[in-house]
Amino acid sequence: MSEIDREYVVEQKTPGWLAGVAIAGVVLSLGALGWAFGLQNHLQADEASLTAANQQNTALSQKLDETNERMRAQAQTLGQSVGLTQKQLEEKSNVLIAEQRATAAQTSRLAKEQAATAQQVGAVQSDVSNVKTDVTGVKTDVASTQADLADTKGQLTRVMGDAGVMSGLIATNHDELETLKHKGDRNYYEFTLQKGAPAQNVGTIKVGLKKVDPKKSKFTLAVSADDKSIEKKDKNLDEPIQFYSGKSPALFEIVVNNISKNQVTGYLSTPKSAPAPIMPNGE
Repeated sequence: MSEIDREYVVEQKTPGWLAGVAIAGVVLSLGALGWAFGLQNHLQADEASLTAANQQNTALSQKLDETNERMRAQAQTLGQSVGLTQKQLEEKSNVLIAEQRATAAQTSRLAKEQAATAQQVGAVQSDVSNVKTDVTGVKTDVASTQADLADTKGQLTRVMGDAGVMSGLIATNHDELETLKHKGDRNYYEFTLQKGAPAQNVGTIKVGLKKVDPKKSKFTLAVSADDKSIEKKDKNLDEPIQFYSGKSPALFEIVVNNISKNQVTGYLSTPKSAPAPIMPNGE
């Protein structure tokens, strides 16, 4: 083969290669174009999804805002309600505290009154106890007095008087005289006479001591009754000295039951119907 022929062959082969390259380029272009179309479709789908997500987020954001607004409103309402309830609780608490203070004050006052009452009751009980003790003592004294009176009555005697008249019961001492006074049958007037002293008013008469002899237990009296003077001479201790006195003469008796130097003591016995006693100093 000549040179011309080899060049021709070469020249004939070159277009085939180029065609392959061209075909490859076309294939690559077509692949790139397909990829581009696929990528565009994918981007469009992503954009649509993103748009839908944005829309959904916007809706959720609106719902969230609405929910927050409702919650704020509810919170405000709840706060007002809680505030009102707190105020009411404070007012109720103040009322309860005032009532408790009043109750405490009343309880304290009642406790003081009860303590004072208990003290008064204690004092009354003490007084009652003392009264019971006094009553018991009085009963004992009365019983003792009654016993003494019984003993004294047993000792009282009847004696014939100096006028020959049986005397009533006579007393030989002060205790026996008290017994006679309690009987209430007659009037009794006690006296103490001094020798040489002026006559003394005793009941409705006057009596003076003229003479006294302690050793022999004798004495002499001057008796003035109904404007008359009578001398009762040398009379004995506990001897009833008898005489009659008054407009309607009644028996009077003088009993001397104690004799000492220049002095005698005794009593005058008169009927219940006798006149009232002469006042001291003849008034």
